[in-house]
Amino acid sequence: MVIKTYICFNYLNMEIYTSRKTQFTRKVEVLKKQYNQISFLRLMSMIVSLITLFYYIKTKEVYYEISAIVLIIAFVVFVRIHSKLSAKIKYLEALIAINKDEISFLNNESIPFENGIEFTDFTHPYSYDLDIFGDHSLFQNLNRTHTFIGKKTLAKRLLGVLPNDEILENQLAIKELAEDLEWRQKFMVFAKLSDDKESYYKSLLKWRSFNSSPLSKASKIISVVLPTLLFASLVAYFLSSNTIYLSYFAFIFTINLGFSGVFMKRIQAENAHSSRIDKVVKQYGLLIETIEDKSFETEKLKRLKQQLITSERTASAKIKELSELFSKMDSIGNIFTAILFNGFFLYHFHNLRKMISWKKENAINLETWIDVIGEFEMLNSLANFSYNNSQFVFPKLNSNYEISFSNLSHPLLNENSRIGNDISFHPQSFTILTGSNMSGKSTFLRSLGVNMVLAGCGAPVCADKANVHPLSVLVSMRLSDSLSDSESYFYAEIKRLKQIIEALDVEHSFVLLDEILRGTNSDDKRNGTIEFIKNIIGKNAIGVIATHDVEVCLTTEEFPNLLKNRCFEVEIINDDLHFDYKLGDGICRNKSATFLMKKMGVIPSYIV
Repeated sequence: MVIKTYICFNYLNMEIYTSRKTQFTRKVEVLKKQYNQISFLRLMSMIVSLITLFYYIKTKEVYYEISAIVLIIAFVVFVRIHSKLSAKIKYLEALIAINKDEISFLNNESIPFENGIEFTDFTHPYSYDLDIFGDHSLFQNLNRTHTFIGKKTLAKRLLGVLPNDEILENQLAIKELAEDLEWRQKFMVFAKLSDDKESYYKSLLKWRSFNSSPLSKASKIISVVLPTLLFASLVAYFLSSNTIYLSYFAFIFTINLGFSGVFMKRIQAENAHSSRIDKVVKQYGLLIETIEDKSFETEKLKRLKQQLITSERTASAKIKELSELFSKMDSIGNIFTAILFNGFFLYHFHNLRKMISWKKENAINLETWIDVIGEFEMLNSLANFSYNNSQFVFPKLNSNYEISFSNLSHPLLNENSRIGNDISFHPQSFTILTGSNMSGKSTFLRSLGVNMVLAGCGAPVCADKANVHPLSVLVSMRLSDSLSDSESYFYAEIKRLKQIIEALDVEHSFVLLDEILRGTNSDDKRNGTIEFIKNIIGKNAIGVIATHDVEVCLTTEEFPNLLKNRCFEVEIINDDLHFDYKLGDGICRNKSATFLMKKMGVIPSYIV
């Protein structure tokens, strides 16, 4: 019944994404026809205006003069229409790409989203063990961010656990956003079109913190007087035809260039060292404007929006102004433009003055505004995850160290084949898990870990019911030799176990262990495992340890109120192994390894 329900939701989502993709594709086709028509009209208006201008010069006929003026005005209008159509086409093509990616993802054709591999931290308590980052990771499946701050915020959220009140706020915010696909995809488009990168983000923050000392009053006065004198000399020449005014004009023009040269280093320093920073900042402004224009119901989203309100002008208007300033400052790289504009108007000096003024007024809020974008991108990703998995549940929260899941499974497994299990960590808080190889132990441990991570950031979990006390997750499942540090696998594992003990000394945590101490002999491993279990349950750890050693399971007899044995059994049916991947009570008894080795001729069949 659960699988059928999911297929129904999945099919419905697929239909919606497909419908939107078709709808936007048709709109693009119409706009491209208009785009081509305007391109032709723009070209023709320019050609004909030049022809009429030629005939006006030749004949001095007023008709040709008026026609040329009208056609030049028409050309300007066509250029504006052309630009607007181009922006609309880019917007719709980005929408098409977003829906196409979702269709591909739901069809299990590909995962066309960034995998966050750069955020991998092998020393983190669970990042590597639970495949939080990398190909086919949790991050890649969740990620719908397109700005660097969005990716960074999502990664940070997956690497820790929030307090209960913040988790509840996130749950409500995610539910609200999940219901508004139109707004979410609009927000995603503006982020996608930013083509943002870490270098742009860091350049902007570096510019924000760069100490821009104010310009002197004298320089400001000179910046007004010199261009005024320049144009006065030009006007005087046209009125009197006295060439001495041209000499004055040339002299002042040269003075303007020299004056601009004095400030050239400061102008270049204020340019954020990026030729695309203005376009990225412009998209930041559109993202912020999309937030400002939306009315939200939940407290988390309202509070984030409130952070964008700092004065009578909106944050998006201020960001748009900054984008224009960066765009103007970027023209300093064009020698012809720099000479002409600075010689006439001291163009880049005035932009420098405006930029310093902008920074003085708004720099303190800039990082906050960008952080709000990151929070919305993170929440948008989790809302998309909730939307695509409508059958997943938001866990109920408690503060009693109680954790239980009904029909728990791994959210990244194929929905048609994954098998859920029930587990509860109260009254016994720790489980010793046994089972043969391939029976599902490791997958179950990862299912627990990943769903605890999801619960800890306010996202829905892959279960029918969930009651969770959100805790920090500590894992020792998959370690690799740290060759750069000259560490063996065994020593790396000991360090991880020490890390777990030290963390438990500070706070209650959820611990997942998979066959620890594999680098030593059987007796040493068994004794070490038993003593480690005793140590962590003495520190109030909640969680699971998987083991193949039956004697480890006997520890439950010593601590029946804290420890419980669970297992994944395997059956031999028609001379073949059968795994049902269902979690049972007690200790696993079947020997699948011996059976497989006999069947494949690795050991003689007569061995018991």
